[in-house]
Amino acid sequence: MGMQIANEVKLSEGVISDIHGLYEKKKKNKKILMIVLGLLPVAAFILSTVMGRYVISPLPLIDILAGKLLGLPATWPETLETVLFKVRIPRIFAAMLVGAALSAAGAAYQGLFKNPMVSPDILGASAGAGFGAAVAILMSFNIAGIQLTAFAFGLGAVMLTFVISTVMGRGSNAVLTLILTGMVVSTLFSSFTSMTKYVADPYSKLPAITFWLMGGLSSITSKDALILLIPICIGITPLLMLRWKLNVLSFGEEEAKAMGIDTRRLRFIIIICSTLLTAAAVSVSGMIGWIGLIVPHMARLVTGPDYRVLLPASMLIGSTFLVVVDDVARSVFAMEIPLGILTSLLGAPFFIYLLVKGKRGWV
Repeated sequence: MGMQIANEVKLSEGVISDIHGLYEKKKKNKKILMIVLGLLPVAAFILSTVMGRYVISPLPLIDILAGKLLGLPATWPETLETVLFKVRIPRIFAAMLVGAALSAAGAAYQGLFKNPMVSPDILGASAGAGFGAAVAILMSFNIAGIQLTAFAFGLGAVMLTFVISTVMGRGSNAVLTLILTGMVVSTLFSSFTSMTKYVADPYSKLPAITFWLMGGLSSITSKDALILLIPICIGITPLLMLRWKLNVLSFGEEEAKAMGIDTRRLRFIIIICSTLLTAAAVSVSGMIGWIGLIVPHMARLVTGPDYRVLLPASMLIGSTFLVVVDDVARSVFAMEIPLGILTSLLGAPFFIYLLVKGKRGWV
């Protein structure tokens, strides 16, 4: 009997050791994966600096960067420096921020609502920001005024959605009420945008509104990129700190409450942070759809459903993805293609793929 017990103990220790080994191996693989994903934006940044209608060769690029870092006298054309530091680098940096923000917001919303078809504009942030920008353009605001108005209306639209759903959804399914209210608010602000376009001057204001709604980064400056960094950092930091709770929340409302998580408070924080990210991104780049929908699924295919890895992976892939799309938009044709058109061309087939895959379930 004693020998049998000893054998069982050894067997149990062996199983535990194997499980621990698998866990450590999986943990190591995730670290390697995150390092690889972290190198993608760096590679995209380097390649994007030399791409464009004004081609910059690698050697002059190295000379300029080394000269700026070391404080050496300029031995390169002033035009080259202007293109690189006044146009190209701010645009690449802004594309990374917008891609990371929309991807993080989309991943957070998909975990919050437990729905793979959810995108950052589900609660009306994009529609509200679009209406705010249309009104600002109609009233001849400058670029800063347009961005500020779009940001304010984006936040206001989600706040309106949250207030209405809170009042109407007591005693019922709060998440479903929130989604339906967001759809109504989005439709309302889209109608307001259409009305604004209808009364706009067809020779000046209407083309400006239409082009802004298509999305793009052609007017980005260094100041815009630095200002954009502030709300994005404020929105992303709490999401990264609370991302493990999204794993619990994805199991269901009752399971999360049983584990001591205040689901109402968590839902409010996620909505506020995701709205801040979406409104900030849309106020600078215009209406760029599908990023927040397809990028989290790309990350999920690579990392799995664990939000501790999925959320930062979505940010890294999203920043790389939008930089690459922006490179295509400004390099392929003589006239720049709006980013919203390219992301829609990529997103529509992926959405069909999700519909087909959804028949077999989603984790």
